[in-house]
Amino acid sequence: MGSRESSTLSERTRTVRQSILAELRRGPVTALDLSKSVGVQEKEVASHLEHLQQSLRRGPSRLVVEPAECIACGFVFEHRKRLKKPSSCPECRASRIHPPRYRIDAEPTRS
Repeated sequence: MGSRESSTLSERTRTVRQSILAELRRGPVTALDLSKSVGVQEKEVASHLEHLQQSLRRGPSRLVVEPAECIACGFVFEHRKRLKKPSSCPECRASRIHPPRYRIDAEPTRS
């Protein structure tokens, strides 16, 4: 078995959440990016992220959410708790919104 076959095999044996976690560790991504790379529907990504967020609380890493932003007026959804993309802006009611981006950050070790 060549190295290409073994890496493909290990990717197949990963769970969806393990694959999402690996993508998040590479850098900031949107739910659409995750759905394409992992092979699940975009609307399923939020529930996987919520579960990962809970799981990561026990360790040194954290799920970081870069907030969504309205394209029309620039409103930033800083205090939003939900991980899904908002449907419309509360300020101008526009529905064109840059989606939130997600990444994993490790907490600095305390000395």
